[in-house]
Amino acid sequence: MKRIAIVTSIAAGLMLGAFAAQAKLPPAPALSDAQKAAEAEKAKAAAAKDAADLAKAQDRAVANYHKNKGIEEPKPAPHAAKAGKKK
Repeated sequence: MKRIAIVTSIAAGLMLGAFAAQAKLPPAPALSDAQKAAEAEKAKAAAAKDAADLAKAQDRAVANYHKNKGIEEPKPAPHAAKAGKKK
């Protein structure tokens, strides 16, 4: 008796799931101009933040390369002493 109840409940659940899978959701409402502008603003801000993060990461990578490879920053040449004049 228990086995029949379990089998019928599983079969009923599968049939209900099959019908629910075929149902369609209503389309999303159209966005207003203000909502479109807000989303564009968010996208622009996210792109700017990503660009800034990338620039910081590149600067850290260059600094790490210079530190570990022993490449020094170029130093300015010493000023040449004025020739011919002594004090």
